[in-house]
Order: sequence, then structure tokens, then C-alpha cells
Amino acid sequence: MLSHRLENGVLVLTVEDASGLREQNLAALISDLVHVHDPTPAVIVLGTVVPDEVIGAVVEAYRRCRQSDVLISVATPSAPTRRALQAQADAAGGGLVVHARVDTAVRTADATAA
Repeated sequence: MLSHRLENGVLVLTVEDASGLREQNLAALISDLVHVHDPTPAVIVLGTVVPDEVIGAVVEAYRRCRQSDVLISVATPSAPTRRALQAQADAAGGGLVVHARVDTAVRTADATAA
């Protein structure tokens, strides 16, 4: 399940449960929401246990949105997930910012977009 809200001028997308969603479907949902709220910066929030399919979907959504110059970052407390996201994003062209905390990601996105 993917929920979204606006917080301090930042679109916050939370992946709560991706079971049953295919990687491409989740990537499409994320990128569609980012495009609808363009030019609002976006933060994708992931939990502590993140399946590889979700990591792939986030990187694919980032790749799809990169042309629109919308600031997209990710927040997850999981160090292995942060490393996997960075590695896959770097292989896809880089530029994805990954944070350990949601509040830091939102503040940074808000300050960068201002």
C-alpha cells in the first residue's frame, strides 16, 4: 500500500505494504504521484525491512521522474536498504539522495526547494 500526504511543502510517499504489487506497478504509482504534484519535492519513506522489489521500484520511479527535475529523496532507517538504493541508483545514473530519518529528509527537501 502506498499512502501520500503533503508536509511542509513536501510530498511524502510512504510505502507501507507492497505485497501483491508488482515492481513496475509500484514504480508507476510513485512516479504518477510525483508528476501530479510537480514541482513539489518528494520524499519516499520506506520501513526497516524492504524487499528487493520495492528497492527496484523506487529506483525505477526515480529514473522515470529524473527528467522533470523534481527533487526526490528516500528515507529509511535500514542501512542495508540505503546502501542498496545508492548502488542501484548510481548504476542508473546517480543523484538519488537517501536519508536515515524522515524528518531530516523532509527538512532537506523543503530547504533545497525553497
